[in-house]
Amino acid sequence: MSSTRHRSTHEVLNQAPPRVDVDEYALNPALQEAVAVFSPHARVERFHEIGRHVGTEQYQHDAELANTLTPVHRAHDRWGNRVDEIEFHPAYHRIMEYSVSRGLHTSAWADPGPGANVERAVGFMLVSQIEAGHGCPLSMTHAVVPSLRLSPELAAEWEPALLSTVYDPELRDPATKSGVLFGMAMTEKQGGSDVRANTTTAEPVGDGDCHVLRGHKWFCSAPQSDAFLVLAQAPAGLSCFLVPRVLPGGEQNPFLVQRLKDKLGNKSNASSEVEFDGTLGWMVGEPGRGVRTIIEMVGRTRLDCVLGAAAGMRQGVAEAAWHARHRAAFGATLVDQPAMAAVLADLQLEAEAATWTALRLASAYDDEEFAPYRRLATAVAKYWICKRGPNHAYESLECLGGNGYTESFPLARRYREQPVLAVWEGSGNVIALDVLRAMAREPESVAAFDVELAAQLGGHELYDRHVERVRALIGRSAADPGAAPGIARRLVEAMALAQQGAVLLAHAPAPVAEAFCLARLGDDRSAEYGALPDGVDIDTLVARA
Repeated sequence: MSSTRHRSTHEVLNQAPPRVDVDEYALNPALQEAVAVFSPHARVERFHEIGRHVGTEQYQHDAELANTLTPVHRAHDRWGNRVDEIEFHPAYHRIMEYSVSRGLHTSAWADPGPGANVERAVGFMLVSQIEAGHGCPLSMTHAVVPSLRLSPELAAEWEPALLSTVYDPELRDPATKSGVLFGMAMTEKQGGSDVRANTTTAEPVGDGDCHVLRGHKWFCSAPQSDAFLVLAQAPAGLSCFLVPRVLPGGEQNPFLVQRLKDKLGNKSNASSEVEFDGTLGWMVGEPGRGVRTIIEMVGRTRLDCVLGAAAGMRQGVAEAAWHARHRAAFGATLVDQPAMAAVLADLQLEAEAATWTALRLASAYDDEEFAPYRRLATAVAKYWICKRGPNHAYESLECLGGNGYTESFPLARRYREQPVLAVWEGSGNVIALDVLRAMAREPESVAAFDVELAAQLGGHELYDRHVERVRALIGRSAADPGAAPGIARRLVEAMALAQQGAVLLAHAPAPVAEAFCLARLGDDRSAEYGALPDGVDIDTLVARA
């Protein structure tokens, strides 16, 4: 008999330990630095508390449960009554209750002031980093407030519960609830983003603002919400309506959920098709001005798309770096191998640029002086950062090798999640054309955007040359509006890179800004992660991941 001891095949070696019991805020230097710039008086202990909470094993497990035991539509109760209830796993409710209790839906409205939108954005990003789907109802509830305020009587009726930090998911008379959530329903089968092609009708009832709606919506996210902003064709044209799920007094409003969408990702968030048949809605804003009424809501949900995409990038690089720091191959820890270090540095650079840009945008919503800037900058950032998200998620996943491709690790879920942020609130062409429309109709937005870029001229030669290209493309599109759609994507991409370069040169650590200019604005830039040009401080970027 041999005396040689045989190692058990089930002894786990050279695997990264679970990434739990961490403070996600404390581990994110770019987010901390951006807070110090854009909300210097913020109570940062709140962010550490959120960061520790989402870093727990329980929160991460709840995120997994909410995305594997997904929402179920129950059209009728056991007696045959139409109820259209959406049933969620308790994990989803725990996640929602935490975020609402921390005001991550409407704190910027409940407690306005300098930095309010930045602080809400930071909390939103921290929870979205781990569980993205529940950000949809949080975002819509946040974004509905300015639209609702166009009808002061409706705002007075709904705002107290909107601004509450009580999570109450039961559908009942809104007058009896301490907290409510809002959604929106705009697109239809035949129109999609072309909402002026909508066929849903709204007929007035009596002399007031109440209307009867009939029609459908092809996409309605979070149908479990208490009320929705809905676009419908009224006698005066396309108008916006507040449609509650339950009417005053407790009667259910006909809000017929046809089915839940079977989506690629975003599984924890119920998205649905709905029909209206004698459904009551109250007009919000001016008759025939539905798009104008809802556009402020759309702007703010686009901002949240940027926040969510940046949060997803942070999750990707954080998980990749964690794995690389604990895994050895070919005689060295992965993080110490030049090829892997270059990939991690590039992923971190992308995440940092997104994070800094996201909080700069959020700060623009804290100051009406920047309203022209944010009109253009939000759309530009939404286009680029959200479009970069899926590639970033894939490259992060690949850093984990086979583990990354399994559902036991969070990056497979993130890879499926990121595309929705590029599609929701306007996919690529819709956003690019919207940028052209804003430039033509609101020239003050172009001037404000250019002021932001001009402030950093002289900071880096590559940046200066890139801004020249941006200005040339803007001039070209203005000179020939008919041909402008053909270069819209090239224009918006160039604007987005200039936007990111400006904020990094103004505020980020010098090695980060320098790396961005070299890797994203230089002549030898590459679309491949890890193909960084000479001069990039890879060690600094990896240390920040």
